[in-house]
Amino acid sequence: MKPISILGSTGSIGTQTLDIVAQYPEKFRVVGLTAHSNINLLAAQIGQFEPEIVAIATEEKLPALRSRIAHIPNPPILLAGTKGVKEVARYGDSQTVVTGIVGCAGLLPTIAAIKAGKDIALANKETLIAGAPVVLPLVKQHKVRLLPADSEHSAIFQCLQGVPEGGLRRILLTASGGAFRDWPADKLSYVTVEDALKHPNWAMGKKITIDSATLMNKGLEVIEAHFLFGLDYDSIDIVIHPQSIIHSLIELQDTSMLAQLGWADMRLPLLYALSYPERIHTNWQQLDLVKMGSLTFSEPDDKKYPCMELAYGAGRAGGLMPAVLNAANEQAVALFLEGKIGFLDIPRFIEKVMERYITHNNDNPSLEDIIAADQWARQAIKQLPVSQ
Repeated sequence: MKPISILGSTGSIGTQTLDIVAQYPEKFRVVGLTAHSNINLLAAQIGQFEPEIVAIATEEKLPALRSRIAHIPNPPILLAGTKGVKEVARYGDSQTVVTGIVGCAGLLPTIAAIKAGKDIALANKETLIAGAPVVLPLVKQHKVRLLPADSEHSAIFQCLQGVPEGGLRRILLTASGGAFRDWPADKLSYVTVEDALKHPNWAMGKKITIDSATLMNKGLEVIEAHFLFGLDYDSIDIVIHPQSIIHSLIELQDTSMLAQLGWADMRLPLLYALSYPERIHTNWQQLDLVKMGSLTFSEPDDKKYPCMELAYGAGRAGGLMPAVLNAANEQAVALFLEGKIGFLDIPRFIEKVMERYITHNNDNPSLEDIIAADQWARQAIKQLPVSQ
């Protein structure tokens, strides 16, 4: 059994990873779990999977969690706060750590896991978007693997198996188009939070669903793909693919193209990240191309998706600008979900913050620089007037 730990076990990535563990108990064993604040679900997971160590990020929830699992024989080590989450990330004999914590909060525990020699099943975008200048040298130093656990980068990773060094020419990231792919751009000023959360294909958390609606999720994936696969930004494209069956494609030097296909099921990339290079037989629904009927593609509309170009701009600027972009987006999306700003304020606010940071960018940032830039961008977003 491969020992694994899961950061963010009560979120979408964490619960689907545990679904895989439950289905293949002979393949995987849970060493550690962390959660933000959902003690009810976390307590149930502790009872079912019997981890050795558990951390709750919200420290005041620790007494309630301890009470909830008091009846469990051989309870796990219980920790709390950021230090506790980092301790779970580096703990014990786990070979792979699934990084399912959303946002920059996942960066520090991921670094802790890398320093402890753990392979990373990478589901936290910020690890590379904000942290690449620090994370990539650590990955090389500690000789660990970054195994993509999101559908698009897993698709690229799968297609690259057997491709010789230098054989990759171009990456095409597919995007569903989000909640507003069939809306004209001039109607986006009337968007409500409820409208933006109606994703046509995927069941995801609120933040990533909004990112899909703005196409920021795809822009962030462009930056991540740049760091994961080494192509420059001119060789990474986005294409709208409403059916979400082709999860991404690669073009080789001879213009041959390879694609990875499957139903919209996050368990597929998670399973491959956990089992790589093995291929585990599943009883999941097989893809029926005849039933699917047709696969269609279109170019994304720059006017409808300004966040996409902001992400390309941040990536090309390099240094701390991707961290600023990511933090500004995270804070702007939070304000939108709270009803404090409009949907079109999201890209407007992000652009304002990026413009203010240009003169402060640092091409060779430290971890402290990244954290400071992240905090600066969040405060800068909060200070912008909604009327802009």
